[in-house]
Amino acid sequence: MDGSWMPEVLTIGRCSVDLYPLEVGVKLEDVATFGKFLGGSATNVAVAAARHGHGVTVLTGVGDDPFGVFVIKELERLGVDSSHVVTNSSFNTPVTFCEIFPPDHFPLYFYRQPTTPDLELTPQDLPPRLKDYKILWLTSSGLSAEPSRSAHHAALAARTGGLTVLDLDYRPRFWPDEATATQHVGELLGRVDVAIGNLEECRVAVGESDPERAADALLDRGVDVAIVKQGMAGTLAKSRDERIFVPATRVEVLNGLGAGDAFGGALCHGLIEGWDLHRTVAFASAAGAIVASRLECSTAMPTSDEVEALLAVTPGQSVERHP
Repeated sequence: MDGSWMPEVLTIGRCSVDLYPLEVGVKLEDVATFGKFLGGSATNVAVAAARHGHGVTVLTGVGDDPFGVFVIKELERLGVDSSHVVTNSSFNTPVTFCEIFPPDHFPLYFYRQPTTPDLELTPQDLPPRLKDYKILWLTSSGLSAEPSRSAHHAALAARTGGLTVLDLDYRPRFWPDEATATQHVGELLGRVDVAIGNLEECRVAVGESDPERAADALLDRGVDVAIVKQGMAGTLAKSRDERIFVPATRVEVLNGLGAGDAFGGALCHGLIEGWDLHRTVAFASAAGAIVASRLECSTAMPTSDEVEALLAVTPGQSVERHP
């Protein structure tokens, strides 16, 4: 990072090396060729926010192995500060495979046993400039094990300003049972400003899968803005005095796995720019749609110009551009 770099977004959570099939509609056991990409939800959100021109740091962990070297190099290539990536010699960098069956079937296979370096993050790994970031982005999956859980709580305790976003990001394989996830996610909801999740993630977090009731339940738990993603049905967002709904941006879906992370990075952009809720969610929805039309996740993240170009030709969702 050069001397003009300013800390704007800090994401904390998992990284991985994504090995995605280069063959669509083929079962994993029959795939012959794969592409290697940087992945992991918090890492993808970091890349997505950086694509919109922001100073972004990711706090994550990698193994002392060639894949760990790849993660660090790729973060730097994609414009993300990697100075707080922790190298752990005890555990390997995780690998993730998927299958691609458009438009809506993309099974994921995580190789994260017995644990991963990102779940070994401790409060001592937090950046000393934590208070300087405008947005702190946390994921529920980072609460699934210690000492990562304590690192998340310590990050919240150290915040004295800015916005904190919790991505509800529920992955059943990361938790011993659903009730444990509900407990630990619930402990954070009253301490964050924005919560974002799909219907299943909202159900686990607050026991509601109806979009309206889920958003209301999140607000009741203390968040200021609740965002409920509903896939091709669109996105509902509520604050204490506003309700907006943005229809899904229609594209030909190739791989939907990175769409939510693109949404997250674009959400950070809108929050930093001070946009209103409708403009922010419309922009984020379009960013997610662009990535859903592409194969990979991190390197598929769009620029602001790409998002605005799509919005300009999407009926009812054009976004006025401001300097």
